[in-house]
Amino acid sequence: MSNNWSNWSGFVTAEPRLLARPADAGELGDLIRTAPGPVRVVGAGHSFTPLVKSQGTILSLEKLEGLVSHDAKRNQARVRAGTRLGSLMRILQGIGQGLPNMGDIDRQAIGGALGTATHGSGPTLGAYHTQLETVRIVDGLGKVREFKREGDQETIHAIGVALGAFGVLSEVTLNNIASYRLRRRKWVLPIGDMLRDFETMMAAHRSAEFYYIPFSGYAQFIASDFSTEATTMRPTDDDEGSLRTLRRLRTGLAWLPSLRRRLIRGAVAKVPAEDYVQDWLNVYASDRQTRFNEMEYHLPFEEGPKVLAEIIELTEKHFPEVYFPMEVRSVASDEFWLSPFHKRLTCSIAIHHDAANDPLPFMRAAEPIFRRYGGRPHWGKMHSLKAADLKKLYPRWNDAMAVRRDIDPQNRFVSPYMADLFGIEPSPFGI
Repeated sequence: MSNNWSNWSGFVTAEPRLLARPADAGELGDLIRTAPGPVRVVGAGHSFTPLVKSQGTILSLEKLEGLVSHDAKRNQARVRAGTRLGSLMRILQGIGQGLPNMGDIDRQAIGGALGTATHGSGPTLGAYHTQLETVRIVDGLGKVREFKREGDQETIHAIGVALGAFGVLSEVTLNNIASYRLRRRKWVLPIGDMLRDFETMMAAHRSAEFYYIPFSGYAQFIASDFSTEATTMRPTDDDEGSLRTLRRLRTGLAWLPSLRRRLIRGAVAKVPAEDYVQDWLNVYASDRQTRFNEMEYHLPFEEGPKVLAEIIELTEKHFPEVYFPMEVRSVASDEFWLSPFHKRLTCSIAIHHDAANDPLPFMRAAEPIFRRYGGRPHWGKMHSLKAADLKKLYPRWNDAMAVRRDIDPQNRFVSPYMADLFGIEPSPFGI
């Protein structure tokens, strides 16, 4: 492997002394003990923060993939941490199981998705880490440890959202549900109506989310509910074509903003409604080819409409170069200590910027709005918070840090970025 690494968007890069792909937990343990530090782990590189960045060692989990075992009666599946979500969907469908919920990207590895609290949408549906039944990690001394929900619930709550700093995940057992079908509907409505009826509409479906297209005045609302009906054809995704059109309008009409707004508004208003039924694995994910950088904050659910309205105003007044849709979702409360959804029903708002452009001015301007309303940042998406800020947002912060010290007493997994994030000393194994 080349000793050059970058994340999916290309915004985060690293030149570690060693890039390694361990094939099993034994090899993983040897590398943790002996490789140049600090040691960081990568799944699919789909985070936008420097979680993986290291001048020491980056461990790729790509060889640690696939199904280990499953329990048909309990709808449980044990899988290796490097398994990509796209592969995991097909594996589970093949054994009659399904993930209870998903986000709209299936390129992440399950280990990375768990470690950064990745999620889908639905007020009664938790993020991926809420499915954990057992967790197997390799700790900072290279030893294998295993924890089970029965008997180790507190530890699982501590390490379920781990950021690659509470040991390296090697295998997990997930609590799934029986394979199912979804009826998915999508329609357009004025953003004012969406904000006014936000709580009612988001709670009216098993899973609901919406996108706001900047300068359009409209939201695209997406609702998914269980169905026993026969499958129907899923409409062809044209998200990439729509993004290209929005980019052309932004660039070509930079000096005619009123015409740009009028054209976007007219085009979005005419987007046809969708209504189809498919097996779960053919519903959630979309093909994302245009690269972007992203910030996502998790807010108290009731604050969502107010925050989104301010973000829209900021964008349309000061950042005409932004054309990517804003994504709004809900996530159920959970008990995990470093989960952004810890003990509160959440509204998540994600903003995006083309990877070809500098995202920092936009993100820096938006972040104070999110923070003013008690937002907690998505661990894998752009933010500027450090330990002093984060400690105020997480009631079990000190408890989580105590568990981390037990698992990694020599700070093998602590890069400079992680040291700032957690308020601890960088790895003594250094560069």
